[in-house]
Amino acid sequence: MKAVVYKGPFEVAVEEVENPRIEHPNDVIVRITTSAICGSDLHMYEGRTKAEPGIVFGHENMGIVEEVGPGVTSIKQGDRVVIPFNVACGFCKNCVAGYTGFCLTVNPGFAGGAYGYVAMGPYTGGQAEYLRVPYADFNCLKLPPGTEQEADFALLADIFPTGYHGCELAQVSPGESVAVYGGGPVGLMAAYSALLRGASKVFVVDRVAERLQKAEEIGAIPINFQEGDPAAQIKEQTNGEGTDKGVDAVGYQAQMHAGEGEEPAIVLNSLIETVRPTGMLGVPGLYVPADPGGPDENAKRGMLLMGIGRFFEKGLRMGTGQCNVKRYNRQLRDLIIAGRAKPSFVVSHELPLDQAPQAYEKFDKRVEGYTKVLLHP
Repeated sequence: MKAVVYKGPFEVAVEEVENPRIEHPNDVIVRITTSAICGSDLHMYEGRTKAEPGIVFGHENMGIVEEVGPGVTSIKQGDRVVIPFNVACGFCKNCVAGYTGFCLTVNPGFAGGAYGYVAMGPYTGGQAEYLRVPYADFNCLKLPPGTEQEADFALLADIFPTGYHGCELAQVSPGESVAVYGGGPVGLMAAYSALLRGASKVFVVDRVAERLQKAEEIGAIPINFQEGDPAAQIKEQTNGEGTDKGVDAVGYQAQMHAGEGEEPAIVLNSLIETVRPTGMLGVPGLYVPADPGGPDENAKRGMLLMGIGRFFEKGLRMGTGQCNVKRYNRQLRDLIIAGRAKPSFVVSHELPLDQAPQAYEKFDKRVEGYTKVLLHP
């Protein structure tokens, strides 16, 4: 089959690789109809991880079930499904508690597994024609048959639940004000989710014009951090108090607010100043224990200079960690079906799989309006 294969920093290629096969009675094989490129894929693409050449990318996947293992009971051939980026067993201590992003079974020695991602287990990615899905009864979410709302449903694999997870980590409640740092796909999904949860005022902080425009279109208030300190800008619009809650949808590759270059802790420190005393921070943005491309020696070891004294002084609380997609995807699917949510507003391009190398290059450079790319084998 054709698949997107990592060749080295800033290089991927569409190559022929071995077809997946049923390896366990609980497996299914899915013919991929849509697989998205994620900002997390760019960390590997840029050489900022320990990913080895040869890995097949793609953890945001949906398609049609082609083959079913003999132990699968609830999924049948022909079912249209979307698959959480988390590979999870469904029966370990963490899965039973709802923490499927931290499954203790699928990636021995590490809490959590994922498709097509470095250090997340032996699971080939889905930017390909076919995908093996283990523990399929647990991991496959059924969708209405047909091709309707393909782009909306594809976002249930990762970014819609992850944006919602940011709001859940911050415990966003009706009537509250929220600051979302990062206007990429996850940040826009976090802002959208905050509005779905009844937030009264949502700010989105970024510098990319297309992202800020998208934020405004969904009813959020755009804040361009190049026009002045974002915390100060937000306080001016909240009677000097700051917001009730904050979401970090950027992570460790955060950009300086003045000048060029990375400042890995700037979003965390800005949120500490943005959120009012006793407020909460949700951090679904990715932080890593090691970053070969970090701007200094501490950052390379995953050690960031965060204002813990100010954090303590304000009595803030913080929730972190990757999304447990299974906790949210069924309800978010039903919002889409009911017409209450349409997350595909973030999708900028839909392309054939063969154009993946060009799409990666343009998405990485943030050119030509590339914000969220869906690939169709």
